[in-house]
Amino acid sequence: MVVGGGQAAAQVAVSLRQAGYASSLTIVGDEPLHPYMRPPVSKAYLRGGLGTDRLTLRPPALYQKLEVEVRTRACVRAVDRDRAEIRLDDGERLGYDHLVLATGAVQRPLPFGGAGSPTVHALRTVEDADRLRPHLRPGRRLVIVGAGYVGMEVASVATGLGVAVTVLEAADRVLARVAGHAVSEHLTALHRAAGVEVVTGVAVSTIDPTNGTTGSVVTCHDGRRWQADLVLVAIGVLPRVELAEAAGIRCADGIAVDEVCRTTDPQIYAAGDCTNAHNPLYGRRIRLESVSNAVEQGKTVAAAITGRTRPTERVPWFWSDQYDVKLQTVGLLTGHATTVLRGNPVDGSFAVLYADGDGRVIAVDAVNAPREFSLARLTLGRAAACLSFPTPDDWPPPGATADRS
Repeated sequence: MVVGGGQAAAQVAVSLRQAGYASSLTIVGDEPLHPYMRPPVSKAYLRGGLGTDRLTLRPPALYQKLEVEVRTRACVRAVDRDRAEIRLDDGERLGYDHLVLATGAVQRPLPFGGAGSPTVHALRTVEDADRLRPHLRPGRRLVIVGAGYVGMEVASVATGLGVAVTVLEAADRVLARVAGHAVSEHLTALHRAAGVEVVTGVAVSTIDPTNGTTGSVVTCHDGRRWQADLVLVAIGVLPRVELAEAAGIRCADGIAVDEVCRTTDPQIYAAGDCTNAHNPLYGRRIRLESVSNAVEQGKTVAAAITGRTRPTERVPWFWSDQYDVKLQTVGLLTGHATTVLRGNPVDGSFAVLYADGDGRVIAVDAVNAPREFSLARLTLGRAAACLSFPTPDDWPPPGATADRS
């Protein structure tokens, strides 16, 4: 039994069948679609260039061929560990031999009122995008609260549709949690050149309606105010741990799992954005919001259930599309002490290497630099410990490629 509707849920099911798992297999998700990709929701899907048929990770016919039952619009209300059952919102109970929680993440709530207004939006699901897209019309004013991946991606999409966009960020730069200063500066300049008003170092205090449902006023702690026809709140996500917590499974910034993604209940596993696991590359427990992590953990769960051991040790990687720029990141730059710039941001293609205090590479940002991204995956993922910080001459040769399996 797999609970969830994203990358990890689909990967668990497919990998189980590939490993020869012959028992009944069900995916239960609360959304209307079969498991689908979330990254395009704030990019091509929001822009209107991608239909739901191209969002789904596998066509429905494949699940039928693999004899995987997919239940959509089905909300799991509780996990009964004593009876090895899950309970749906309509009261139906489904038993399990193994349960996989791939519940993902949910939009982080505003620390103040305003989220209930019809002009205030979040963007996590296809349904969120469907509600937001009709409002992205020329001449409309959009205020985005938060300058992370989603906020900046929506800014690029909305600007391309003729919307006047303002981005408000509490940190002193955009993408402060996920990218280095050089990348933040490059993307800020890119957005401003496209007409986006990017304001950093400001904390929003209230979002108030103006005339009924016709707009909002966004007010910051310093007193500055912005009029908006619509507001997007993009201040990050929280892991969906409610089912696990209510069932007595250990959670700490996510569902705590071991090296094979097993929870504190040996019958229950977890995978994807909802988990918190020890990462041997960084020597600490980490919660990752990453497609690559969801895929790797899905494979790890399937291996464990079918009696094999496949610890997830690969270096995480991420990407973001903004205008004609593709930002690809390998690793986590938190705690870096040194950076080396490869290429020139003025040329629109460059990479930044980050090293810790011991000179070990821990992360790489690649901006329109696919070769550096590929080589970073190869270099950082080669061993259980990051390699020594390379000079340009030490970087792997052009013929080297990353493991894409």
